[in-house]
Amino acid sequence: MPALETGVRAAAGALSFLTRVPVGSRVALDGDDVARGAVLFPLVGAAIGALVGLVVVGLDARLTALVAAGLAVALEALVTGGIHLDAVADWADGLGARSRERALEVMREPAIGAFGATALLLDLVVKIAALAALAAGPDAVLAVAAAYALGRTVPLALGWALPYARPEAGSGSALTGGAGEVSRALGVGLGLGLAVAALGLRGIALAGAAGLAALLIGLVARRRLGGVTGDVLGAGTELATTLALVAAAATR
Repeated sequence: MPALETGVRAAAGALSFLTRVPVGSRVALDGDDVARGAVLFPLVGAAIGALVGLVVVGLDARLTALVAAGLAVALEALVTGGIHLDAVADWADGLGARSRERALEVMREPAIGAFGATALLLDLVVKIAALAALAAGPDAVLAVAAAYALGRTVPLALGWALPYARPEAGSGSALTGGAGEVSRALGVGLGLGLAVAALGLRGIALAGAAGLAALLIGLVARRRLGGVTGDVLGAGTELATTLALVAAAATR
């Protein structure tokens, strides 16, 4: 396959995995494209974060910061299809199951239980509050872009550290195993580089918060499931982004 075509398919794989941009309707993509596109995850995240940040800052002058932040998060959910929010709810519901097998079943059920609803609500409240706190601060758009870039590095790190927990392939299996390890490593490095380039030493604080989320999610996933699933990777992305936004608000 020509290098240009490979690069285009990798970029399309990253977009299709992280957003609802309809690139998959024009290009037939597979897991290899997603694995190669892992290196671009932080760039896609930074673009989403920049859009969210611009909405928050732009609307803050006309609306309250909380309303602006709420509308920005609603736009993010529209762009991403709410995939990471859904993953948070599924992952939390899975944690309430008594066995590994039942947890994997619960995470595939479409209904949201009490654990899932509570986790989703808390995540959204903290995320919107952090964005509102950043609205009038310096470098708000850069800080939000850096947080979202770091959030999209977390599934790369989790997929490198842990195996896929289900016996059959699923949405997250493209980011686990030996295939695409180099792309995932480069993606993590790019995410860290973007945060530091955007915010200097402040970016390290955001990276530490995202890393803490990755560590906690990874430890729980290893103990409860023996590995990761698409929901685990998505929940890691969302919670790391939220914690990175909290760190950005705390250091503004």
